[in-house]
Amino acid sequence: MSYMLLIIEPEGQRATRTEAEGREAYAAMQRFGQAIAAKGQLKAVESLVSLAHAVRVTHTSGQPEVLDGPFAEAKEMIGGFFLLQNVTRDEALAWAHACPAARWCTVEVRALAPCFDDGATT
Repeated sequence: MSYMLLIIEPEGQRATRTEAEGREAYAAMQRFGQAIAAKGQLKAVESLVSLAHAVRVTHTSGQPEVLDGPFAEAKEMIGGFFLLQNVTRDEALAWAHACPAARWCTVEVRALAPCFDDGATT
């Protein structure tokens, strides 16, 4: 199965780090991704910019609306993701536990499924 590890960070957390601390955190995440890739279980990985540069598109009364970030109501943001392939749920959870980001934020584990399938297993 495929699972996504979503890195959910407190909004503004990155600004609290020095450049050296940020670079070390990024390097730790790169090493983590390389470990997953070495097992042949990494399909994709990306880091995302902060919500200050995000844009939301919605439709209200049939008309598109565009809202530029930052978003006042946001308390957290998706800072990046690891897309795992050919792993079991237990393996995905093990990778989430091993993720360096779990020390400073939340790592959410989600199975991939079509939008008409809630992903529940029996």
